[in-house]
Amino acid sequence: MSVISSASGASCWRGLDYYKKNKIINLKKINDYEYTSTAIGTNNYNVYLDASHPRRSTCNCPLANGKRIICKHIVATFFTAFPEEAKNFEEEQERLQEEYDDYQEKLYNKTQKYIRLMTKKELINELSYILDYAPDWVYNDFVRRNDIGEEYYE
Repeated sequence: MSVISSASGASCWRGLDYYKKNKIINLKKINDYEYTSTAIGTNNYNVYLDASHPRRSTCNCPLANGKRIICKHIVATFFTAFPEEAKNFEEEQERLQEEYDDYQEKLYNKTQKYIRLMTKKELINELSYILDYAPDWVYNDFVRRNDIGEEYYE
C-alpha cells in the first residue's frame, strides 16, 4: 500500500499543491523510507512519514492528529522526499482525465446519434419521463427557459 493509495483524493491534490508551493520545510531523512518535516499551513505541523508503511505516518494537524489518516501534509512530505512520485501522480491524473474526456465525447456522440433516430412519440415519452423523474431543478429550468406557466402568475 502506498501513500497515494492510502490518502483521499482531496489529500493527494492538496498535498501536491503544498509540494508545488514549497510548504514543506526542514525535511530530514531518517532512512530510505522514513522522513520528518514541518508543513507550513494555518499553523506549522510536524510530520513523520513512513513511506514503507504509510498508516504509521503521523501529523499533528487537526485532521490527522491521533488518527491513522494520510493528510495533505503527509502527502506533501512524500512528494518532497520523492519528487518523481509527484510527477508520476500528476501525469497519471492527466492521463485519466484525457481517458475520461474521450469517453464522455464518444458517449455524447452516441447519444446524439440515438436521439436523431428516435421517433417524435419516443422523444415525447423520453422527455416526459426525464421531467417527471429528474431533480426538481431540471423541471424548473425547462419551465423557465421555455416560458411555460407564466399565466399562473398573472
